[in-house]
Amino acid sequence: MTDATARLTAALTLILSVAFAASPFLVPGFGGFDPNQFPVPQINPSMQPAGYAFSIWGLIYLWLIAGALFGLWKRRTDPDWAAMRPALMVSLAVGVGWLPVALLSPLWATVLIWCMLIPALIALMRAPLGDRVWASWPVGLYAGWLSAASSVALGLIAAGYGFLSETTAAWVCVGFAIVLSFAIQWRLARAPTYGIAVIWALIAVAVRNEFAVDSVAVLAILGAIAVAWPTLRAFR
Repeated sequence: MTDATARLTAALTLILSVAFAASPFLVPGFGGFDPNQFPVPQINPSMQPAGYAFSIWGLIYLWLIAGALFGLWKRRTDPDWAAMRPALMVSLAVGVGWLPVALLSPLWATVLIWCMLIPALIALMRAPLGDRVWASWPVGLYAGWLSAASSVALGLIAAGYGFLSETTAAWVCVGFAIVLSFAIQWRLARAPTYGIAVIWALIAVAVRNEFAVDSVAVLAILGAIAVAWPTLRAFR
């Protein structure tokens, strides 16, 4: 990648980060999928984190913007940063349009959130080993939350379209999120924010289910403990 191209991608990453953070203003008051958007209405699904957990988006938006600013200011032509940016740009570009799509179709929104997650994970794997606070950590938080959200979206589709019961879908999607995030955090071994975001989501699932021992809360808590293992290793 030439220096001119690297400068361009650095600037575009910042622009897309700002546009992504501004996207909620396109859909004010969005509070998740409407239960009646599904053939089988999903009323208070147990697989979904408690509402407070979504406040993590504020930190994600601000940290992505701060990281992109640092990269444009200090690391415009750094080849390690340049390797991360194209995949991150793809993820952010898809994310800009996610909320309007979610208003119209949970099915297409689920497709898009996976189209956000996969390049976000690629960007995370390509993130520079240095400047972790500005590079891998914000992208890790973003990718970690997307890992949890994409798993929940699959569960909602499975239950909402009648492929599984709501209870079964909750156990399957939470279990899938745990296995996926554990494997990624173990492989990554340097961005603990990825695991922290997943743990945040799993605990919020337990909160939504009031920590009931006969609910998916048990799996969520056990999963949070399991994901904490490779997450703690990533601080080394």
